Amino acid sequence: MNRQAAFDAGQIQGLSVRALIDQRAGSMPDAVFLVDPASGQTTSYRQLRDRCRSVVARIDQHGVKSGDAVAFALTNGPHSAICVLGIMYGGYLATAINLVAGNDTISYVLSHSRTQLVLTQQQTQSLIAKALESSEDPPPTVAVDSGFWDITGSDLDLPPLDHHDDGLLMYTSGTTGRPKGVVLRQSSVLAGGTNAALAHQLTAADRALCVLPLYHINGLCVTILGPLVSGGSVAVPQKFSVSSFWPTIRDHACTWFSVVPTQISYLLHDVENASSNPADIAGLRFGRSASAPLSPDVHAAFETKFRLPIIETMGLTETAAQILSNPLPPGERKIGSPGVAVGNEVIIADDSQREVATGVEGEVLVRGPNVMRVYLDNEEATAASLTGDGWLRTGDLGRMDEDGYVFITGRLKELIIKGGENIAPREVDDALYAHPDVIEAAAFACACERYGQRIEAGVALSAGSSVCEQDLIALCNEKIGAFKSPDRIHFMDELPKGPSGKIQRIRLQELFGQ
Repeated sequence: MNRQAAFDAGQIQGLSVRALIDQRAGSMPDAVFLVDPASGQTTSYRQLRDRCRSVVARIDQHGVKSGDAVAFALTNGPHSAICVLGIMYGGYLATAINLVAGNDTISYVLSHSRTQLVLTQQQTQSLIAKALESSEDPPPTVAVDSGFWDITGSDLDLPPLDHHDDGLLMYTSGTTGRPKGVVLRQSSVLAGGTNAALAHQLTAADRALCVLPLYHINGLCVTILGPLVSGGSVAVPQKFSVSSFWPTIRDHACTWFSVVPTQISYLLHDVENASSNPADIAGLRFGRSASAPLSPDVHAAFETKFRLPIIETMGLTETAAQILSNPLPPGERKIGSPGVAVGNEVIIADDSQREVATGVEGEVLVRGPNVMRVYLDNEEATAASLTGDGWLRTGDLGRMDEDGYVFITGRLKELIIKGGENIAPREVDDALYAHPDVIEAAAFACACERYGQRIEAGVALSAGSSVCEQDLIALCNEKIGAFKSPDRIHFMDELPKGPSGKIQRIRLQELFGQ
C-alpha cells in the first residue's frame, strides 16, 4: 500500500469533526477506519458516518440541544470511539468521564458540566448510577448495547456546525483540588490529531493501536483523531494487555502505537514471555511515549531489547494532546527530551512571559490552534493560564537547546503524575481529611520506577486516635479510587509548615521521598 498523505494540515483547521467525517465518507467510503481485535469486525468511513448519525438520533430522542453536554462513560472499543465522535458530530459537547476518578469526582464532573445525557455500558451503569445518587435532577442515561444502533439518523436535519464551536470537555486535575473542565473547540480537537499526524508522518497506509482510554486526551486525540485526520485506521481493543499487545499488532497489521511510560516498563519486563518480537513484525514503524517523562534508562533498554524506535513526546489536555515530538528516524532523537514543537509554537519564558535565551530555564509556553478555549466556568484559572496574546502557561519548567529541543526540568505546579495520570495533591488531602481523627494531611510525590511517581502522604492525628495506615488508605480508596490513593502514610506529631503556617509538601518530599 502506498504511503500517500490523505490530508492537508491547512485545510483541516477549517473543518469541524462532522465535516471531516463526511469528507472521508465521500472520498474513501470503503476504506477501513476502525478494527475490533476481539471480533475482527471493521468499520469503514461510510459506516462511521452512518453510525455517528445514529448516535445523534439517539441523543436527539432525549431532547438534548446543540451545544449541550453529553457525557460518555465508556470502556474502550470501536463502538465507544464511534459514540465519542458521534457526540461531536451532532454538535454536542462530548464530556469525558474518567472511569477511575472515584465517585466524588465523577459526581462533580456530571454536575459542573451540566450534563444532559450520559452514554453508558453494562460495565459502567452502576458507577454512573452511584455518582448520580445525590443529584437533585439527574440526567438520563442511555446504554450503548446492541439495541442502541437500531435507530438510523439518515433523515436527521442536523443544525449547522462551525469549526469554532466547542467539541470536547475533558477534566484535568489542578493544584486547587477540584478538576478543571478544559473546553476544546472542534478545530482544536482536530488540530491535536493533525499535530500527531504531522509529527509521525501518518498516512492512509498507517494503522494505530489504541490502548489508552478514550477519556484521556492522549487516547482520543492521538490514536483516534490522528488516524481520522490522516485517513488511516485504528485497532481499538477493550484494554491494554501485556500478553496480547504484540500479537494484536501483528495480527491486525498495526504500524504504530501510543503508550505511557508505565506500559513501556510493563512490556520491557515481560520481554521473556513475549510471544511476538516487534522486530519481526512487518510494517511496525515506531512506538510513541507521552503523558509523563520517559526514563532514559527505560527508553534505551526498550529499544535495545525490541529494536523498535520509541518516539518521546509531550502534550497536555489543554492542548488537545501533543505539543512536542522527537522526529522519526533518521531524524535526530534526543533521549531525555520530548522533542521540538510540531504544529504549534513553544517557547521558554520568564515570570513575565517573555522568551528567554537558549539554554536558560523558564516556564514552557505554547500557542496554536490546538490550545483550549477556556476552563469551564472558571474565569480565574483561565486568566491565570492564558495570556492576552494567546500563550498557554503549562506550569512546566524547562529549557530549550540551540536545535529547538525542549528539556523538562521540573514543575511550577504541585501535580503528581502517576502512570501518565495527573493527580492533584489536594484531592488526596481532602479524602484524608474526611476522617474525623485527621488533623493535618498533605500528599506528595515520590519517585517510582513503575509509575514514574507514586503517592505518599503525611498525616497528623488527634490525641489518642487508634486509626492505622490501612484505615486511611481504605477511606481514600472509597473517596477517590485506588489509583489516586497513597501507597504509604507517614504519621507525624505535626506536619512541617512555612512562616505563613502553610504545610510544606516539599519538606515532606525531602523527609520521605528518597
